[in-house]
Amino acid sequence: MNMTIPTKQYGRQAALLGLAAAGFYLLMIFGTLAHIETLSGLRPFDMRPGGYSAELANSLIDALGSSGRSYYLTRQIPLDLVYPSLMALTLISLFKWLGSRGISQKLVRIGTWISIAAAIADYLENAGICLMILSWPEISANTVLTASVASIVKSGLTTTAVLIVSLGVGSWSFKRKRVYA
Repeated sequence: MNMTIPTKQYGRQAALLGLAAAGFYLLMIFGTLAHIETLSGLRPFDMRPGGYSAELANSLIDALGSSGRSYYLTRQIPLDLVYPSLMALTLISLFKWLGSRGISQKLVRIGTWISIAAAIADYLENAGICLMILSWPEISANTVLTASVASIVKSGLTTTAVLIVSLGVGSWSFKRKRVYA
C-alpha cells in the first residue's frame, strides 16, 4: 500500500493548513491577545519576540488582575496549543511541496526540522507562561528566563523557516520562469 501523498496534494494540504493556521493567528491577534493588551495596558508575552525581563513579566501578570490571568489561561493558551502545530504542519507541507518540485531534499529536511523545533519552542513558551501565571506573585526568575528564551527561539526559528520557504518558492519560480522563457 502506497502511504505517500501525491505531489499535487502537498499544495492543497499546505493551503488548507495555512488557512486554518491563519484563522487561529487572526483570532489570537485581534481577539484574545488584543483583549489581554487592553486589560493590562502591556503587550502580552506571545507578542514579545525579543523576550522579556522578570520585572516586565511581573508587571504584566499583576496588571492583568485575577480575571485577566484566568482569561489568559482559559482563552489564549488553548488557542496557542493548536496554533504551533498548524503552523509547523503548514510549513512542512510547503517544504514537501517544494521538494516535489525539484528543490533540494536537504533544504526540505532542514526546513522541516526547523519548523518542528519552532513548534516545540512555542509549546515551551506556553508552558512557561502558564507556570508564571499560576505561580504569581511568586514567579521564579528561572521560569521567566526559560519562557523568555523560548519566545526568542520560537520567533527566530519561525522566521528562519518562513525565510527558507520564501527562498524555496522564489528559486522554484525563477527556475520555472526560465523554462518557459
